[in-house]
Amino acid sequence: MATETPPPSNTQAQLPSTEEFVAVQESAEFGELRRSYRSFAFPLTVAFIAWYLLYVLLSNYAGDFMGTKLFGNINVAFVLGVAQFVTTFLIAWWYSRHAAAKLDPKAEAIKSRMEGGA
Repeated sequence: MATETPPPSNTQAQLPSTEEFVAVQESAEFGELRRSYRSFAFPLTVAFIAWYLLYVLLSNYAGDFMGTKLFGNINVAFVLGVAQFVTTFLIAWWYSRHAAAKLDPKAEAIKSRMEGGA
């Protein structure tokens, strides 16, 4: 199987110094990247954990409600259980879009500057 990838270069890449890492970490650009990540990930994580715990608590303490038949042999517990999987995939998809649109360009700019490409 042939690939179009060129062989790795023999030149050693110049690694940034500790001072350069600290300077980037303290930069407004890195702060904005971190804020953008946190403002998306933290609230969504809290919301999903609350949603999951609600499901667990309902399963433990509201058996009659969870056992309510909606149609055929499908009950509330089954629908909410399937919704757990659906929301997991939706969150992953949403995060992927968010990262591609907001996080990756900022991270790539910082990375290229750190590697000496900008």
